Amino acid sequence: MKVSILSSGSEGNSLYIEGERQRILLDAGLSGKKIEERMHSIDREMKDVDAIFVTHEHSDHIKGLGVLAKRYGCDVYANEKTWCEILEKYPKIPKEQICCIEPGEVKLLEDLEIEAFPVSHDTVNPQFYTVRQGDKSFVELTDTGYCSERLYQQLGNANMYLMETNHDVNMLRFGPYPWHLKQRILGDTGHLSNEDGAYALGEMIGNQTKNVFLGHLSPKNNMPQLAREVVTDYLTKKDIPIQNGIQLHDTSPAQASPLIEVI
Repeated sequence: MKVSILSSGSEGNSLYIEGERQRILLDAGLSGKKIEERMHSIDREMKDVDAIFVTHEHSDHIKGLGVLAKRYGCDVYANEKTWCEILEKYPKIPKEQICCIEPGEVKLLEDLEIEAFPVSHDTVNPQFYTVRQGDKSFVELTDTGYCSERLYQQLGNANMYLMETNHDVNMLRFGPYPWHLKQRILGDTGHLSNEDGAYALGEMIGNQTKNVFLGHLSPKNNMPQLAREVVTDYLTKKDIPIQNGIQLHDTSPAQASPLIEVI
């Protein structure tokens, strides 16, 4: 199984995962053209994608969904409540491509197993995904303001994570956003800060974990180096080896990450 983060951030979110027989996207939050370009940059084609799994209805996660679904005819998965919101924006998605996956449900697509789990975000029914192939697993966990102990146990010891480190709290508090938006981001249905993301990783990663992507960074309230330093410092204090044991990777809204094998 291989993963590329095609884009991560408030400008748009999408990632590509391939097994030996199945290829999927998690979200399509860039324009259809940009997603096609990001796929080309990693030597892959949208025409080979079998399914798109949607996490929630915010535009930075579904912007290109309507175009890609109609152009390539792939199945699209989301939960029922999220579908109601999606179809308000993209009513022409063909009915035969509409597939449901609810929180707690597992879908098996040949050699890939996709499990949905609920998160705390200000949308109708947000969920993210664990993708498994055999004994290897990848967890995507962004766009949540809070993580429960149950979630830590459920998502523990994955081989690879995409973890939200959205903002530095002080940069957000003293930054240009209006107060109501700051409150939203800082709340339990908003986004995880660098410290929150570091803590979540400390609760979840185990001896199988080899790679961690730091994702959904705010362009105005965070910096990649700062997020990396906070996570590195926190995990080091917990005696969790960084670089020699676990590799930390930046993500970008402007370019796809190289395809990395889940090991």
